[in-house]
Amino acid sequence: MTNLIIPRAARRVIAALALALACVPAMCANDTLMMTAEADAFLRSVPVGLQARQKSAVRQAIGGDVSALEAVRSSRNSLPDIPEGVRTQDIGEEYRLYTPAASACDGRALPVLIYLHGGGWCFGSINSCAAFCAALVERSGMAVLAVDYPLAPEHPFPAALNAVTKAIAVVAARADELGIDPGAISLGGDSAGGNLALAAALNLVYAREMAAADALPRLKSLVLFYPVVKVWADGSDSWRAYGNGYGLDSGIMEAFNEAYLIGVADARMPLVSPFEAASSHLEALPPVLMINAGRDILRDQGEAMCRKLAEAGVDVNHKVFEGATHLFITVGGQPTAFARAVDAASYFLMRAGR
Repeated sequence: MTNLIIPRAARRVIAALALALACVPAMCANDTLMMTAEADAFLRSVPVGLQARQKSAVRQAIGGDVSALEAVRSSRNSLPDIPEGVRTQDIGEEYRLYTPAASACDGRALPVLIYLHGGGWCFGSINSCAAFCAALVERSGMAVLAVDYPLAPEHPFPAALNAVTKAIAVVAARADELGIDPGAISLGGDSAGGNLALAAALNLVYAREMAAADALPRLKSLVLFYPVVKVWADGSDSWRAYGNGYGLDSGIMEAFNEAYLIGVADARMPLVSPFEAASSHLEALPPVLMINAGRDILRDQGEAMCRKLAEAGVDVNHKVFEGATHLFITVGGQPTAFARAVDAASYFLMRAGR
């Protein structure tokens, strides 16, 4: 069989077409109606002034008083019930490994998703993404490793990114011990965790380029839920339309950005804001699944990131859950969006692992 050599320009056209096809909603109309109704009910349940208080806590912490922020962190740090078919193993204080029950995996080396929780780099924990991690294991039969990375403003960039890069190295080095397939490591996260996943994947590209070697782990795929890809107020249509009262207010997002960027001279560095990465580096990334909420300030920057990835020749599968709002991965209240996200991630990861 003859191998065809496709020029980069042609590959970009093909990738853009694939992106357009991937954006065609796979959900039925009833899913969108359910997501809208559930998101509306969820938003009505949010205590009045909650995000303003959280924003104030972040800004106080930037000023040196972390007491209010610690209270916010504690209020979000509870472990949900784990399904019987899922086994958990805490590895030190930094990691929690989720695997199918022993009878389900038969001693096979499992593909793994290293998962990074959201929370604006300022809150969230290894517990806040537990429901998603367990559901994905139950649905896919693969392993998930959750990472408890250091939080801002006490630990601004690049502390969390360094912790994620370390986690990738730990999984690769201890794969046999953990029952992991070292050739099937994927990386994912939601919101700020999605930012860290994309930045860490770029970090591997840069490290491999500088080392001129192939010894570093190669990721199978990236799974990103409403990621932050521009760490500034982008002024987009979605930023203006959904900047207040839709799960992630623009005011608290700006406080998150400020906390994460302490000591950073340029918010447009690619490892801070992956949207700024050069196409020559983006093209080295593995296949990407990105799911955005339709009513979310981050929607437009996510769509712009997907277009840029596709133009660079990356295999991108982009979905927009039109009725949903921010937070459906780590905060309960939007069960249809959560379930569809688990389904989409499971299908994507199983395909990528083949």
